[in-house]
Amino acid sequence: MNENLPIIYISALLAILVFALIYILKEVIKTRKQESTFSRLQDKLKQEKGTAEEYYELGSLYLDKKLFVQSISLLNKALKVDKKLPEQNQALIHNAMGYAYYAQEQYEIAIKQYKEALKLYPEYVVALNNLGNVYEKKQMIVKAVETYKQVLELDPDNNTAKLRVKSLEKRLVTSK
Repeated sequence: MNENLPIIYISALLAILVFALIYILKEVIKTRKQESTFSRLQDKLKQEKGTAEEYYELGSLYLDKKLFVQSISLLNKALKVDKKLPEQNQALIHNAMGYAYYAQEQYEIAIKQYKEALKLYPEYVVALNNLGNVYEKKQMIVKAVETYKQVLELDPDNNTAKLRVKSLEKRLVTSK
């Protein structure tokens, strides 16, 4: 048994290194693909007017890079380029803009964007969760709980909403 111990340790170490290498390669490939798309869209949109989808995609990439002001500008262009954009797509754009404003701590504008998304697509669970989150951040606990409960009506298995309702209701009980 003792003579097999070094082989077991080396095999375990090798397995860990192989998993790490696979993970790193996946991340490198994903990043290269994103950067390629980012570069292609930037170049295209500098030279010509793009589609709503292209502005949204580039705006989303700016969001990933935490370049919120540029993202908001592109997302606004996405809404203006195609006035006949399906309501669900418009809701996606408003939700992304809400996130950008939220990240800049412009909570009132974020709320407005999330509500606009929900007006266009009332069953949009992600926007509802985001709205609950911004209410929570603004210490509007009752509104946050109500919003998370709306999420649970649409998606009873939503773990985020379940956890937030449970946590916030405890805060409401202890504050009374």
